[in-house]
Amino acid sequence: MTSIIDIILKKYHLTFSDRSKVLLSNILERREFKKGEIILHQGEVTKHIYIVERGIMRQYYYKDDKYITEHFSTDSDVASCLESLFLKEPTMIMIEAIEPSVIYLLDFAKWESLCDQGEVDLVRLYRKMMEYMLVVSQQKSDSLRFESTIERYKRFCEEYSNIVNRVPIADIASYLNMSAETLSRIRSQIK
Repeated sequence: MTSIIDIILKKYHLTFSDRSKVLLSNILERREFKKGEIILHQGEVTKHIYIVERGIMRQYYYKDDKYITEHFSTDSDVASCLESLFLKEPTMIMIEAIEPSVIYLLDFAKWESLCDQGEVDLVRLYRKMMEYMLVVSQQKSDSLRFESTIERYKRFCEEYSNIVNRVPIADIASYLNMSAETLSRIRSQIK
């Protein structure tokens, strides 16, 4: 059976010594969340990187009395509120399990401590995960700025082909910065 550490290493094309695997496993906590359960509440200070083993997480926030979906994470994806994590300030972002999910919580303070102690494998993983999260954020931002609604939906279907039929249409529309009605019209045009 593949462990979450093997999944992480495969995703980021890394190899670890046995010692590094043990060190990483010691700062990971496996949690199971029910559909609709909040993983990170608004106003909390983020202390973890969240790694999905199974299920779907949604990052979102409220603005003008409606929620805005910021990001989806599934199948070995990672998520966190980086601003809260780095600045140790309360987050405006919430993270929710959209379906029953198994999530690993990576204790960020302990991870940083190990990196500061010169654990090279863990430093490389840190760099790879941060690069991944920053690139994903930039791609989402660029998509909203430069792509049409149809292009954004097609990109979503390519990038999230494994969840496109498992996520409520309202959440997808919110993520794509359009109304559910607009998304329904686009879906009917593409079929």
